[in-house]
Amino acid sequence: MVDPAKELPPADLLVRLEAGSVFLEPFEDEHVPHLRKACAADPDIWQIYPLNFAEAGFDASLAIMRASPDFVMFAVIDANSGDLVGMTSFIRPTMFAVVEIGGTYIHPKVRGGAFNRTMKKLMIEHAFDCGFVKVEFRVDTRNKRSMAAVLKLGAKSEGVLRQNMVTWTGYRRDTAAFGLLKEEWTG
Repeated sequence: MVDPAKELPPADLLVRLEAGSVFLEPFEDEHVPHLRKACAADPDIWQIYPLNFAEAGFDASLAIMRASPDFVMFAVIDANSGDLVGMTSFIRPTMFAVVEIGGTYIHPKVRGGAFNRTMKKLMIEHAFDCGFVKVEFRVDTRNKRSMAAVLKLGAKSEGVLRQNMVTWTGYRRDTAAFGLLKEEWTG
């Protein structure tokens, strides 16, 4: 159980995680050129993300995430190829034992199969092992694929936050909120 008087430092979360063909490594400078290449593989997807990691916005968006204490950022590696195929983060870990998983992008070649589920499983189980009792997911309501994937993990819909974010395009985004309690997690 988490002691509410002690804030969970991001260092508790930021360790190398691996299972099967998925490696999650704490994000470092050496990952930047590889992430730039992975993000360039799907330039159209950035229209539904809060930040623009397409070529024109990559440097500024990465700087925002890396400078924020709210993001505990990982490089996502495909162990089969050795390629960096994306990024993901724990967001706003709190002393109240709740953490969000998000800021996730994975290359189209590893989408839609077991790769994403394995990545999320690693993160969920690590969060619970670190003492968190709830994992949250927040997804743009236009991103039907991601919402379906979160539900397949066993997360429950907790409603829609209306126009709670203005994205880099100026779009006033509605965000679907999902939660997964530790006792609900079945792996």
